[in-house]
Order: sequence, then C-alpha cells, then structure tokens
Amino acid sequence: MTRNLMHKNLFILLILLVFSACDPNQVYESNVEINDYSWYKDSVIKFEVDIQDTINPHNIYLNVRNTSRYKMQNLFLFINTTAPSGFAISDTFECYLADERGKWTGSGWGDIYDNQFIYKKNIRFPVSGIYTFEYIQAMRTDKLEYISDIGLRIEKVEIQ
Repeated sequence: MTRNLMHKNLFILLILLVFSACDPNQVYESNVEINDYSWYKDSVIKFEVDIQDTINPHNIYLNVRNTSRYKMQNLFLFINTTAPSGFAISDTFECYLADERGKWTGSGWGDIYDNQFIYKKNIRFPVSGIYTFEYIQAMRTDKLEYISDIGLRIEKVEIQ
C-alpha cells in the first residue's frame, strides 16, 4: 500500500469516528473531494443546506484540506450564498494555509493538512429553507493543484 493511500485510509477512518461522535451544535457538515487534487477555475463546488432555525446565531466554517505539494501560502475563494427567497450575496474569502515561513497551518499527518476557517460568525438566518453555498477557486490559475477537499460546516453558537 502506498504512503498516500495509507494516509487517505487513516483519514477516512478518523472522519468516520468523528462523524459517529455526538456534536449537538452541528447543523450541517459536508466535504467534497477534489478529483485528482486539481480544482479547475470553472468547477463550482455546491452545498445545499436546509436551515430551519431562524432564532439562534450560527457560525459558518470553510474546511480546506491540502497536500504539502500545494505551492502557495494562501487560497482565495469566491463564495456565493443564495437564500431560499432568492436573495444572493457574493464574497471573496482568503484562507492562509501556511505562515510567512512556509509552515503549514492546521492539523495534519504526513503530507495532508486540514484547516477550518471561520467564514461568518454569529449570524442569524433570516428565513428557513434551502440555502445554497457555492465555492469557486479564485487563484488566477485554470488548474489549482494539491487542494484535496473543500467543505462547509454550520453550527449553532452556544449561548452562555
């Protein structure tokens, strides 16, 4: 078994263990694997989330998994969010995957690194229904290499 395949299998096992754990604040979490670690500029990653809670505040996170072969320090994304009413907003979001010395951020094993970035904090969804989140890589390259997965997590904020 190759080293990369072994790391991927260990990661999948860890994800299964994490998903089997109870997380009462989690509203939604999904990660999409990027085929061949190549994210093309015209490839849109889409998440559709059924939000029913319009009372409690939520945090929205962006999950990024990259390999150590990723050639840049950061990752720029266009994020388009559409509410059930059809109202849409677009953002440009920057993720720092390495510090100024080139040390990878996040947690990792071998050559795979996981990061979770806060995208929106303490927001209240105005209406219930299906919200669509679309991610497009904005790195000025037709083929962005060595990003292996992109994900979305929404959780309720614990009120203390």
